[in-house]
Amino acid sequence: MKSYFKKNKYEIIITFLMGIFVLFSHIYDYKTGIDSARNFSESIIEMISFLPLIFILIGLFDVWIPRGVIEKHLGENSGLMSIVWMILLAMLQAGPLYGAFPVAYMLWKKGTSVRNIFIYIGAFTTMKLPMLSFEIGFLGLKFSLLRTILSMPVFIIIAVIMQKKFGKSFSMNDGKH
Repeated sequence: MKSYFKKNKYEIIITFLMGIFVLFSHIYDYKTGIDSARNFSESIIEMISFLPLIFILIGLFDVWIPRGVIEKHLGENSGLMSIVWMILLAMLQAGPLYGAFPVAYMLWKKGTSVRNIFIYIGAFTTMKLPMLSFEIGFLGLKFSLLRTILSMPVFIIIAVIMQKKFGKSFSMNDGKH
């Protein structure tokens, strides 16, 4: 137990100070502190309700889809079609960004290239269908198409740069995940 506190002392101190801040905010009716506590609790509730489903789906993905299939279609030697697959996967998902990271990790563990992982994360943040439909409703189809067309090459270029920068050093242990 002492090693846990020693290892995580800064996180524990910050959490403790946040608790004191929220307590005093309620005592002295400080609106900013009360609002931050409410936003924090709403985020925790959203995360607790969302993450179990993601982990179940990831577990099923891990069991049902062989590593060889992922390596063939999304791995180091995959072609341009892998970019399309990653964008489609990201577009069809819903949920907050923290839901994309477990999926990205499982894809990486199954043999997806670094380039495709970064393409997936970039597409997830910019091109999800629920987000696009919301954006079209408020900003119009022309704006959404233009933003999507301009942002797509940016995250693909970033993914290629990350592949060149990290390449093989990004893999776990001996390459067997």
